[in-house]
Amino acid sequence: MSISHSNDFSAAGLEKGRSSQKLRTRRALLETAAAMIAKGFRPTVTEVADAADVSRRTAYRYFPTQVKLMTEAALEGLRPSMEAALDAAPTGTTTGAIEARVDALVGQMQQLALANEALLRTMIHETVLHSPDDKQPPRGTRRVEWIDAAVHPLRTRLGPASYSRLVSALALTTGIEALLVLRDIRGLSATQAVQVSHWMARALLKQSLADRDAEKRRARDKRRKAEES
Repeated sequence: MSISHSNDFSAAGLEKGRSSQKLRTRRALLETAAAMIAKGFRPTVTEVADAADVSRRTAYRYFPTQVKLMTEAALEGLRPSMEAALDAAPTGTTTGAIEARVDALVGQMQQLALANEALLRTMIHETVLHSPDDKQPPRGTRRVEWIDAAVHPLRTRLGPASYSRLVSALALTTGIEALLVLRDIRGLSATQAVQVSHWMARALLKQSLADRDAEKRRARDKRRKAEES
């Protein structure tokens, strides 16, 4: 029996070791890709594998396409600081608390975009070359996760359709795409661009809440008229 238990523990330890190795391999590929992109390169999966001293077959198992590798390298590194900013924001369900969370979301996301602008511009260059029919992994899922985390208390208050519209609208005010428009087309400074992103996000939140209040008033008026008739 003791031998059996020993074998069980050995198997569990071996599996844990394999999982840790997989994480280290994935991290090595992402860090190598990020370093190469930051220097202005657009590396292939093969080039990243060679630079990271990882077999090409293994690299393609983790990242089957160049776009997937570059997107992951650009975005995954932003997750810890982004989530930390949201965790530090107010957690209440009041309008004021949600406004503060949206401010934290926009401020942190735009600062991260500015700090990683060269890398993110390279990512944009790569991803726009592929049509939606290329079956590439969707880009921007983390952004939607973070927006949802910031305004989640409004899901019930706004209803599914209005909530989804707000999340979609907020996605336009954040990230590198918003900076590209504000800086490249409007010629704003980094500070001005972030300020405009904040203003847009607040305006969208305010309008969503105003629309919901107006909808409630219309519903009350309709019920009152029905009762009076």
